[in-house]
Amino acid sequence: MIKVEGLTKRYARTVAVDNISFEVEKGEIVGFLGPNGAGKTTTMRVLTCFLPPTAGKATVAGFDVLENPMDVKKRIGYLPETPPLYPEMEIEEYLKFVGRLKGIPSGAVKSRVNEVMERCAVADMRHRLISKLSKGYRQRVGLAQAIIHNPDVLILDEPTSGLDPQQIIHTRELIRSLSGDHTIILSTHILSEVEHSCERVIIISSGRLVAIDSVMNLTNRLRGSQAVAVELEAVDGRPNPNDVQQRLEQVPGVSRVLMKESRSGRLIFEVEGLQGRHIRSDLARAVVNAGWNLNELRSLGFSLEEIFLQLTASEQRDKAPEPEKEQVGAN
Repeated sequence: MIKVEGLTKRYARTVAVDNISFEVEKGEIVGFLGPNGAGKTTTMRVLTCFLPPTAGKATVAGFDVLENPMDVKKRIGYLPETPPLYPEMEIEEYLKFVGRLKGIPSGAVKSRVNEVMERCAVADMRHRLISKLSKGYRQRVGLAQAIIHNPDVLILDEPTSGLDPQQIIHTRELIRSLSGDHTIILSTHILSEVEHSCERVIIISSGRLVAIDSVMNLTNRLRGSQAVAVELEAVDGRPNPNDVQQRLEQVPGVSRVLMKESRSGRLIFEVEGLQGRHIRSDLARAVVNAGWNLNELRSLGFSLEEIFLQLTASEQRDKAPEPEKEQVGAN
């Protein structure tokens, strides 16, 4: 649905986007991450035909952003970080205006406006002036204008910015409900937002593509091995923690066992496996065969915050200029 090949955008001597390539399949929700100044907004403006690329190619629903910008715009719903609202208009009036602007047949505009107002939870404010709305309600109206023409692709820049916790949950549910029928690129600084909503993540730093994968795969790549938390029930000091540790260390493929907690009737261990070895089933079998009660067995991984910081920090180090060498004999 979205294909980017060697995309580059320069401003004078500044390279905002540096030869990035990625694809987003139909119906996917993809998180687009990067520190401030990484090139996220520039990339989204190219995809939405607000900016031409300096080099490379980008297509949306099979249409080139340079050769067929009007066809691209018909198939995209865009919510920039600051929603494009007219403060002197009422919500319903504004959405009817946007609906006509985006080519919705006149006979269908009213029903479509009612539908998106309900989905974005602004129907009870339909006659309120946009200038009188809180930032959270303005964000909801911005999302309504992005989806009003039922586009194939949604590009959302910080869609939950300024929302309270309840509104954030509602917006997450709305975004997830749009997947399948819509392809969504979601840019956000709230990394937990991506974990809740997105199937894959694209991470860029200093204009370069750093990673594109699922959160789980990125975790495994960074860790280099599988890690599992094992929790057992402990009653009257049994089983003995040392016995459990020795038994887990004997499981084939295990490289390290760490005791994490021994209190409140439970024993918790962190177990790491060798590269490429899947140890969960063998660990469960070892515990059960020893006659111990297994409470929990779950995979461990880096948080998205840790992944993000590791990948972007390494990219910054790679791009840092080398220190100037001291000149021999210099005064």
